[in-house]
Amino acid sequence: MKPVTSDDPKTIFAKTPFTRLIGMQRDFSENGKAQISLDPHTDLGNVIGAVHGGVVVTLLDVVMASAAVSRVDFQKTVVTLNLNTSFLEPGRGVLIAQGEVVDCDDDVAWCQARVLDAQGRLVAKAQGSFRYLPRPQ
Repeated sequence: MKPVTSDDPKTIFAKTPFTRLIGMQRDFSENGKAQISLDPHTDLGNVIGAVHGGVVVTLLDVVMASAAVSRVDFQKTVVTLNLNTSFLEPGRGVLIAQGEVVDCDDDVAWCQARVLDAQGRLVAKAQGSFRYLPRPQ
């Protein structure tokens, strides 16, 4: 695999193969906050007819990472250090992930996030920490 690079770091999200494969859309990412939406296709389902928990965790992880890079105006990238997730309801239909940076220093961003369904029900929530790294060139 090769790193995803771009002259405009704000376009990295749309160029990342995994986010494209799942079908995530970044609604916004600015000032330490982000929102990602997903209109899931049938390949993302689980045995109970809901969105697979791995996809929900990915939404939480990616929205927090997106919030973290927006906090430094996309001049760095991040990798996940830890992620603590709680599942509350099955995720069905369009899902909205919202994330924000709670605290930050030069090396690490501490974030929180939640995933809501189209009716506003809380599907899952998470906390995580993310290490800042130089963007691939």
